[in-house]
Amino acid sequence: MRKRTDLEEKEIRELSPFACKAAMSRGRQNEEKPCPFRTDFQRDRDRIIHSKAFRRLMHKTQVFLAPEDDHYRTRLTHTLEVNQVARTIAVILNLNADLTDAIALGHDLGHTPFGHNGEAVLNAIHPGGFRHNEQSLRVVDLLEEHKDRRGMNLTYEVRDGILNHTGPVVPDTAEGQVVRISDRIAYINHDIDDAVRSKVIKAEDIPESSLELFGYMHGDRIRNMIENVVGNSDGKEKVSMDDEHTQELNKLRNFMFSNVYKSSKVKKEEDLAKIETVITSLYDYFLKHTRRLPKDLQKLAKEEGINAAVKDHVAGMTDRYALSLYTELFVPRKSVF
Repeated sequence: MRKRTDLEEKEIRELSPFACKAAMSRGRQNEEKPCPFRTDFQRDRDRIIHSKAFRRLMHKTQVFLAPEDDHYRTRLTHTLEVNQVARTIAVILNLNADLTDAIALGHDLGHTPFGHNGEAVLNAIHPGGFRHNEQSLRVVDLLEEHKDRRGMNLTYEVRDGILNHTGPVVPDTAEGQVVRISDRIAYINHDIDDAVRSKVIKAEDIPESSLELFGYMHGDRIRNMIENVVGNSDGKEKVSMDDEHTQELNKLRNFMFSNVYKSSKVKKEEDLAKIETVITSLYDYFLKHTRRLPKDLQKLAKEEGINAAVKDHVAGMTDRYALSLYTELFVPRKSVF
């Protein structure tokens, strides 16, 4: 029977010198008795997968709002595609795949309903602003409750990777850096796929220089990006693409912002107005009706203030729950008489 200590020794013996080994983790915020069979990073991954916040990603927008087609990405499928890209890179570079899994699966737990548009509204109305990466850390540290603890009590390395998967600070671990670049690889490529499927753009609209460098097909682009990351990062502490591929990826990202993310074909002005109305109305409602908050958030409101608790409640909602609750609270019902 294989035990945790066997796995830890195997990591030390076989993984790259740049890999983060579970036995050398900086630990948890609150010390726990180790699992006899799983490493700490495996345990963190399992906690994230079994969390309510992870399940809610299934009903949160990636880019397209309430698409009628069955095949558009959601925040959950985005997360899974990030995990797939990141794990592939981690395995090739002989890094810690368990740590990579945990960071990738947890990186977007704090996303709002209605994608980045919902995030923008909360950022505008909540004192101090709102950033989904910070909220993801808050979910795992505080909001996802367990009978024995508040929060998931994850390891430092997983928490660092979740917080710094975006923003100005680079993750401390190579595995965190893998997830950071994999997030960009995944969302640019799957959003191109969804945008072409929805006829928002045509394949021939994509910059020719990007097609020549990365490939003309979805799978080719992902493979070529991964190959460049591993080729440029092998034997190095820093995980990244080379300068040429980084510049072209940024060019492709700018193309997506101009032609997809900010396109009226994807989100019409009236849809954006509806998102603002729903998020703002729910936020204001719970500020005035604290007792309607879940009991754990009522307790949190006493500790950190009502704004923090309301922000946590609204950010945690799925698209459909936010719409349903808005309808229940604010849309007049037709009389049966």
